[in-house]
Amino acid sequence: MFRIISFLVALMAAQAAIAQSGNAVKLQVKNKDTKSPIADATVIVKNTEISVTSDKDGRVELANIPDGAQTIEVSSIGYAATELKLVFPLVDLSERIVFLEINNEVGEVTVTSTRTGREIEAEPTRVEAIDEEEIDEKINMRPANVAMVLHESTGIQVQQTSATSNSQSVRIQGLDGRYTQILKDGFPAYGGFSGSLSILEIPPLDLKQVEVIKGPSATLFGGDAIAGVVNFVTKDPSDVPVTTLLLNQTTALGTDASVFNSQKFRRVGYTLLGSLNYQKEYDVDDDEFTELPRTWSSTISPKVVFYGAKTTFTVGNSFSYQERTGGDVFAVRGRPGPMHTYFEQNKSLRNVSTFGLDHEFEGGGRLVAKQSFAVFNRDISTPNYRFEGKQFNSFSDVSYSQLYGKHAVVVGASAVFDRFDETSISGGLSPRDETRIYGGAFVQDTVDLSDRVSLEAGFRLDHAKDHGTFALPRVSMLFRLSEKLTSRVGFGLGYKTPTMFTEDAETRLFRDVAGVGNSLKAERSRGGTLDVNYRDTFGEKLSFSLNHMFFYTQITDPIILRPDASNVYRFQNSNFSVTSKGLETNVRIGYGVAKLFVGYTFTDAKAGYLAGDRRLTLLPGHRVNSSLVFEDHENYKFGAEFYFAGRQVLDDRSLTRATGEFGLFGEKTFGKVSLFINGENLTDVRQGKYGPVVLPPHNDPEFAEIYTHLEGRIFNGGIKIRF
Repeated sequence: MFRIISFLVALMAAQAAIAQSGNAVKLQVKNKDTKSPIADATVIVKNTEISVTSDKDGRVELANIPDGAQTIEVSSIGYAATELKLVFPLVDLSERIVFLEINNEVGEVTVTSTRTGREIEAEPTRVEAIDEEEIDEKINMRPANVAMVLHESTGIQVQQTSATSNSQSVRIQGLDGRYTQILKDGFPAYGGFSGSLSILEIPPLDLKQVEVIKGPSATLFGGDAIAGVVNFVTKDPSDVPVTTLLLNQTTALGTDASVFNSQKFRRVGYTLLGSLNYQKEYDVDDDEFTELPRTWSSTISPKVVFYGAKTTFTVGNSFSYQERTGGDVFAVRGRPGPMHTYFEQNKSLRNVSTFGLDHEFEGGGRLVAKQSFAVFNRDISTPNYRFEGKQFNSFSDVSYSQLYGKHAVVVGASAVFDRFDETSISGGLSPRDETRIYGGAFVQDTVDLSDRVSLEAGFRLDHAKDHGTFALPRVSMLFRLSEKLTSRVGFGLGYKTPTMFTEDAETRLFRDVAGVGNSLKAERSRGGTLDVNYRDTFGEKLSFSLNHMFFYTQITDPIILRPDASNVYRFQNSNFSVTSKGLETNVRIGYGVAKLFVGYTFTDAKAGYLAGDRRLTLLPGHRVNSSLVFEDHENYKFGAEFYFAGRQVLDDRSLTRATGEFGLFGEKTFGKVSLFINGENLTDVRQGKYGPVVLPPHNDPEFAEIYTHLEGRIFNGGIKIRF
C-alpha cells in the first residue's frame, strides 16, 4: 500500500511540474501614443524570479509560470509601469499586446546633458526635465517658439529686451541672459549676436524634452554656462510613421501652422519639422505703437539618422528666416507722416548644420563625436540707424565613455570658434568685429560610492584666445537618505569671455556702443546648489513630491556698459562682484486625473557697482508659478494657471508694482484630432496700464524699461491632427 501511495504522490508531483513548465505567455510591448515597439522593457512575474527583457521588436516570452492567478508587471524607462493579471493555465495562447503610457513624472526620464545617460533620479548633478507631455501643453499656448515653455518654469525668467521688436533673453536665477548656455541636442548655436532672438526661432513641435541644469556648468560645456544650461532635445525617428499637424489662431492677430513627421526604417530614419508663423502688428492700447510687431517667420528642420549594428550617424539641418517690424503703426503699415516715422525692423536668417556619430565598442566603451556649423545674419534698422552683421559659429566635441567597475568615466575635448563681422557701420564707430576662440579637454567620473551615496566629479582645462587658461573643477553628490528622501549638493567654477552682445547693448540696438576690444578680462564665477527632494504615494491615486533648493553664484570682474564723456557706451570690468543667491521650492500633488503644481522662487541678486540697495534691475525678488490640471489621457485636458511677480527695481532705483496673472486652458481629443483653447493673462496685466511705455517725442521716441507684459490679455485656439 505504501508503495502505491508513494507512486501516486510522485505521479501527481510530476504532472504538476509538467503543467508548470508548460505555462507560458507571449507579449509585445508598445508605446500607447505612437504604437511603436518598446525595446528593453522589463517584464516580471511578481513574487517569482521570472524576469525577461523585450527585444528590438518589443516582444518577450515568459515560461515556467506557476499555475493560478499571476500578476505580470511591464515597465520601461520613461513610461508608467502597467500590470497584467492572468490565470494559468491560459485558455487563449495567442500573443498579447501591452501598451505603456509616457510617464509625466520627470523621475523616470533619462537625461543627455550630463553625458552619463543616467535616469534623472540616479544622476548626482541636479537636472530638471520638462517632459513631452508638458511641452505639448505649452505648444497649445505658444506654438511659434519655446518662450512659454521656459517662462513658466521655476527659477527661469524670459526677459523682454525691446518694446517694439519683442526680442527676449533667458535669465536663470536672476543673472543676465548672456550667462545662460542655450543648446539644441547639445549643440551651442544660439548665443552671441543671435542670443536675444534665439528662443524666438525654436519651434517646439519636434521637442521630446527640455533639460535644465542650474548653476555653474562650464566643466561640461565650457564658457557661457555660468548661470546654467538649457538643452532642447528633439524627437528621434519612430518605427511607426508619425505625423502631427497644428493650426493656431490668436485674438492678437497671430496665425501659426506647424507640421512634424517622422519614420524609422531598418537602416535609416528621419524627422522633419516645418513651421510658418505670421503676426499682424498689434496695438492693444491705441497709442499708435505696436505691442507685438508684424512678424513673418519660417523654419524647416530635417534630420536623418543612419543605423548600423554598433554605430549611429546623424545629419541634421535647421533653416529659419524671420522678419519683425514694430514701432509706429502708420510707419509699419507703409503710411508714414511727419509725426509717424519711427519703426524698428529686424531681419534674421539662421542656418545650423549638425553631424553626430555614436559608436559602441565590444568592451562597452562608447565614442560620441559632434560637429556643427551655424551661420546667423541679422539686420536691425530704424529711420536713422542701421546695424547689420554676420555671425559664424563652429562647435566640435568628441568624448569617450567607459565603465570601470562602479566608475563611469568620460573623457573628451571640445572647441568653439565664433566670429562676428559687422557689415553696416553707422554712428562714426569703428567696425565692432569680434572673434572668440576657446576650447579644452575634460574628464568626468560618476561613481556609486554606496547604495546611498553617488559622486560625480569633473575637471576641465580650457584655453581662450586673448584671455588665458581656465581650470574648471566641478563636483556633485547625491545622497539617498531613504527610499523617499534624497539630497544633492554641487559646486563648480565658470568663466565668460567678453562680448558686445549683452542685454544692455541689445536694449540700445547697439547704437553708440563700442566694441569690446582685447583689453578686457574674462568674467569668472563660482557657485553651487543644495537641494532636498521628497516623493511619496498614498494609496493608488495620491502622489506627492517636494523639492527645495538653495543656490549661490558669484561673478568677479563682471563686464558692464557705461557712457563716456562723448556719450559713447563702452564696456569695462567692474571691481565689484555680482552675487545671486536665493531658493526655489517646487511642490507637485497628483490625485487621480488632477495634478497641482506650485513653484516659488526667492532671488537676492546684487551688484556692488549699483547704487542704493544694489539690487539687479528688472528682477522680481519673489516669484510664484502654479498650475492645476485635470487630464484623462487621449480624452481631455483642462486647467488653470496663476503667476505672481514681486516688485522690480528700475535703472533710476524706483520700484515697479507687483503683478499677478491668471489663465485657463483646455483640450479635447476625438481620436486623432484634438481641439484646444487657451486664455492667457486673463487679468490683463499690461505695463501700458500702469504708466507710459513710449516716451516723447512721438517721431523719435525713447522707451521705458520693460518689466512685464505689453500685449495684455490674449485668447488662442486651434486644432492638432495626428496621422
